[in-house]
Amino acid sequence: MKLDSWLLEILACPNCGGDLRADDQAAELVCTGSCGYAYPVRDDIPVLLVDEARTPAP
Repeated sequence: MKLDSWLLEILACPNCGGDLRADDQAAELVCTGSCGYAYPVRDDIPVLLVDEARTPAP
């Protein structure tokens, strides 16, 4: 997964507005805010759609 560091600095979770961190092994951007959603990255493009996000385990 190739994402520029400047991109991670400006992206925010579309659900809660929290910061996102890269999880290279899972190819996801994970919200560090209140919701914890994980957004897929496909072909090095973040898919920041709440409908596509994986919700955290309860």
